[in-house]
Amino acid sequence: MKTKHLYILIGSIVFSIIIGLLLIAQTIEKKIEDNDYQQAFTTSYLLFSPPLPDSFSFANEPVPLDKYDVREALDREVLVNVYWQSNLLLYFKRAARYFPIIEPILIENNVPIDFKYLAVIESGLANVVSPSNAVGFWQFLKVTGESFGLEINSNVDERYHLEKASKAACDYLKNSYSIHGSWTAAAAAYNMGDGGFKRMTTQQKTLSYWNLLLNTETARYVYRILAVKLLFENPEKYGVTLRYKDLYQPIPYHKIKVDTSIANLTDFAIAQGIDYKTLKDFNPWLRSNTLPNKSTKVYEIIIPEIPYLSYQKQIENIRQFDLYKGEKKN
Repeated sequence: MKTKHLYILIGSIVFSIIIGLLLIAQTIEKKIEDNDYQQAFTTSYLLFSPPLPDSFSFANEPVPLDKYDVREALDREVLVNVYWQSNLLLYFKRAARYFPIIEPILIENNVPIDFKYLAVIESGLANVVSPSNAVGFWQFLKVTGESFGLEINSNVDERYHLEKASKAACDYLKNSYSIHGSWTAAAAAYNMGDGGFKRMTTQQKTLSYWNLLLNTETARYVYRILAVKLLFENPEKYGVTLRYKDLYQPIPYHKIKVDTSIANLTDFAIAQGIDYKTLKDFNPWLRSNTLPNKSTKVYEIIIPEIPYLSYQKQIENIRQFDLYKGEKKN
């Protein structure tokens, strides 16, 4: 009996030793795994602070980067954009399609080309609607859009018409420039409103955007434009690498002039060899399925040339077009 108890005791001790050794081995193994994981993380995952230039300008107006607050405000917006990679890539992809439309309008209306970046930060180059019901690439409120000549009703909303809205934005910006005396101030006033910006300059006795204490949104606004400009002008420096085929290419089209009512836009689209969805994609300013036109106003409706070809074939065909005119190259 005593011998049996002895064997049981020895067995228990041996079992405890084995369990202890296994636990020690697992702990060592886990520690090794953790060390390897930490080393791999430290080696593979690196964060860099994007470099800022020593000098920079907006609309040919110098940005005072020697001021600590200006430099740090720009640094913030560059960081936000560089590390929000999906959004940044969409900016570049969409810009390939829409900058060729926006740029000539800015040039024709004597507005600095840098204002194309204002449209980027306003809407991401998409026909979005804000919580305050600002609409389109240039984010016009109804009353503002109408005051600058845009037709806005239940059937037609030209805030969605890229060319006309871009022209209205030019008129707005030139008016702001005449009030505030600089393009930088005009950009800030586009966000804040001319009246609000004027009150701030009067109260704080300075005309310089860089020296004004403003609400948070407007205080960041111009820096957001600057950050996008910096990245677009130096894409490889900030890690943006896109192939030609990655970009959203402009689609060749022709325009049909219409000065009468259209009772059914679905039937109209089919008669042009496209579907209703495609018609609305290229003419988002058409807001219903009809186009009443008692005043015989002349509308130009865009009809795309190649909506049903494969994407690769579209790219090949697009290369043959003058994208600024929508005409075939010789």
